[in-house]
Amino acid sequence: MSGMSNVKRLVFAALCLALSVVLPFAFHAVANAGMIFLPMHLPVLLCGIICGWPYGLACGALAPILSNLVTGGMMPPMAYVPAMTCELAVYGLVAGLIMKYLRTGKTVADVLISLVAAMLAGRAAMGALNALIFRAGEYSFAVWFATLFATALPGIVIQLVLIPILIIALERAKVLPGRYPAQG
Repeated sequence: MSGMSNVKRLVFAALCLALSVVLPFAFHAVANAGMIFLPMHLPVLLCGIICGWPYGLACGALAPILSNLVTGGMMPPMAYVPAMTCELAVYGLVAGLIMKYLRTGKTVADVLISLVAAMLAGRAAMGALNALIFRAGEYSFAVWFATLFATALPGIVIQLVLIPILIIALERAKVLPGRYPAQG
């Protein structure tokens, strides 16, 4: 969001990175909850939207690596780290870029469009990388769709509902500068 100092952006990005490591602990107590609720995705998308694409990209690239190191290789397992690193980096990058250049006049519309674009781009990147590099020969469209859309649907819905609410609440609390001048 424009109007924020680099220090404030860095603090928000660090908070989002920390959340991307801590938040999954609450979900991974239940089998497959991480794949269903996507707790690491939420702070990365939030970082891209609030702090901009460079911070979102960095947060997304660092989150899976840092989480893997902090948890001793358990969350996410090392086999998933390269693909998740690329996917989350694309989330942060695209969310930040769309928010920078999109101006519909409505903050919620800007956020939702940014989220959908970032989610589609990140999932496309992860699918392509899995099919061509990380899981070449054993990855199919059906696996991609089932894993990244069908299984993850609750997490996607949570992100689409919670992130715009958080952005509006932070703007109203004057923690973030308003995206558009008050209309009245």
